[in-house]
Amino acid sequence: MTNTFTQYAFDTFHIDGLDSRMHAIRERIQPIFRDIGQEITPDLTVAIEEDMHVHIAQHARRKVNPPQDTWMAFSPDKRGYKKHPHFQVGLFDDHLFIWLAYIYELPNKQQYASQLLKHTDLLTTLPEDFVISYDHMKKDAVPVHETDIHSGLERFHDVKKAEFLVGRHISAQQVSELTREELLDVIRNTYSHLVPLYKTIK
Repeated sequence: MTNTFTQYAFDTFHIDGLDSRMHAIRERIQPIFRDIGQEITPDLTVAIEEDMHVHIAQHARRKVNPPQDTWMAFSPDKRGYKKHPHFQVGLFDDHLFIWLAYIYELPNKQQYASQLLKHTDLLTTLPEDFVISYDHMKKDAVPVHETDIHSGLERFHDVKKAEFLVGRHISAQQVSELTREELLDVIRNTYSHLVPLYKTIK
């Protein structure tokens, strides 16, 4: 079993059928998530000064359609992550995503949106390769420096299902060429830029 994501992992999402794809996710991807969790959780715990816990998506609600992506999350809550701002690492068939995520299930979503609107400087000063998404279920993301952050955050504030995710996308080809340590370094570096935002927006 490899300890980094190769094309074999990304090809999981071309497997037909819920059971077959879930089996491949458990065999090809989740062991790497567990390894990443062991390495990154202590780093986030120190950086955030709060115990962080790993959650690996199980896709338990799916009965027919296989997942188009899968992920792991880091959250201060042992019981779950969706109702908290959280960090993600996950895969679609063509890229890896590394996010700080504020998703639609977040209570007090409007409060977080208002705080984000007050601190857009923490977004506009992110590295050039950072991207923003307003829907975690879609592949699309826009470079931070090419999007109207203010309008996006207002929509996040006003629209119940709107979300806000910021971080990096890395192509499957690029990820496949990384060693385990190089992958971990990319995740650590991405989170190092996002932790100040996480700590400020409470």
